[in-house]
Amino acid sequence: MINLKELRSIAKNFKVLYVEDDLAVQKVMAAYLQQLFLDVQSANDGVDGLSAYKSAHFDIVITDLSMPKMNGIEMLKRIRQIHPEQAILITTAHNEPEYMIEAIKIGVDGYIIKPFDYEQLNYELFKISEKLEKFEENEAYKKQLQRMVEQKTSELNALMLSQKDNYERTLLAMVEMIEERDTYTAGHSQRVATYSKMIAKEMSYSDEVCDKIYRAGILHDIGKVATPDVVLLKPGRLSDLEYKLIKEHVDVGYRLLQNIPMFKELAEIVRDHHERCDGSGYPRGITAKEIHPLAKIMMLADTFDAMTTNRIYKGRKDVKAAFAEILSLKGTQFDETVVEAALKALKKVKINQNINQLPHTDIEKERFAYFYKDRLTDLYNQSYLDVVLVQNSYDLKYNALHIFKLKKFSKYNEEYGWKNGDVILKGIADILRICFEPYAVFRIFGDDFVLLDNGECDTAKIEKNIVQILKETTIQVRTVSVSLTEEKIISVDDLEKL
Repeated sequence: MINLKELRSIAKNFKVLYVEDDLAVQKVMAAYLQQLFLDVQSANDGVDGLSAYKSAHFDIVITDLSMPKMNGIEMLKRIRQIHPEQAILITTAHNEPEYMIEAIKIGVDGYIIKPFDYEQLNYELFKISEKLEKFEENEAYKKQLQRMVEQKTSELNALMLSQKDNYERTLLAMVEMIEERDTYTAGHSQRVATYSKMIAKEMSYSDEVCDKIYRAGILHDIGKVATPDVVLLKPGRLSDLEYKLIKEHVDVGYRLLQNIPMFKELAEIVRDHHERCDGSGYPRGITAKEIHPLAKIMMLADTFDAMTTNRIYKGRKDVKAAFAEILSLKGTQFDETVVEAALKALKKVKINQNINQLPHTDIEKERFAYFYKDRLTDLYNQSYLDVVLVQNSYDLKYNALHIFKLKKFSKYNEEYGWKNGDVILKGIADILRICFEPYAVFRIFGDDFVLLDNGECDTAKIEKNIVQILKETTIQVRTVSVSLTEEKIISVDDLEKL
């Protein structure tokens, strides 16, 4: 259940355009929205709504779909032409499936079923307001970081002009800027620098050039200083928008290095390290003839490290498998001469198998908690279970999985309310948390729990303790245990099918 006080605290900064042709419904709904949002403007149909939208700025558009003069779909299409990223909620009756399909195609952020259920209404309003708040925070944070980059650039320029002999110290200071934000990225930069130098040496480049590509490798991701933490430090897969944001690090790094005399010669190498020989890379989409020769080396070294390092959703390849994939990309993604040199230079590389994106320090654990903790129970959530199952598929840390399924829980919620249901869920979580240190515990599907172990945990005892919590209710618990050595389960979807 959404906390109205929390909803008001987020929504109070946003302006709403509300379009509804039923004046009685409009009056009631507008009055409710005005209690939450900074400003609410109403319109009687699509024509009036579009006119209002053109004359003022609105953070959120809430509209009915079936209206006279101009229906909600047509109005939203025209709004999308003006502002493709406009936040939109639609209100719809159950008998309007054709409108719903069209609305989904347009790309709305949520829908509210008529007649209004205020719990669902509050949920949708909270969800869209929270999304807008995070976007604004990211934009502000990005601008702040950009100012920091500009300030740092100015300081470094002054330093280089007065202290050219301070090169090594400055280089290490910039590396530390990366390490302080993301220890994984820092290790990656060091490895890319080393691999790049090894390949360049195999290609008979001079010691001076080999040193140059090493320095460029250390700094190749320096542009990530302007990437918001919520994107850079996200442990899981990035959305399309997040991926666009992180791709900007190439241009940011290029501009930063271009303005520093002692690093200017490295700027073009850094700018081109995500290009591809067939023109499918970024940021410029140039082909092999235009790509800086040393960037062709670095792009392979960068990819080789990504292939041979454990990531959240992808296990590492061994050197042989990485070489096989690199060979398959020769002439398209990678330069043929560079590929041949890399196969010779890197064949004896020893990969540290302990490198991964899982949390090690207390700070990193808190970062994971931000993305993967369930707010109600403080257990890990369904998304993190996906992460652990993928990791477990290639590094069998757990050989057993136990599901504690609550039956008739929804009915209990209907009869006694969500708050009482939440008390039960928290109580069960407390029981399972006893096993949290040696095992992994998760809340999934709302009212089920999963425990991963190696057979040591006494599931019968746990179930008995849960039954004690449920003794005054009609809720039942059923335990299902699965062998992860016999069943191939690498995702929550596999678990659900099972």
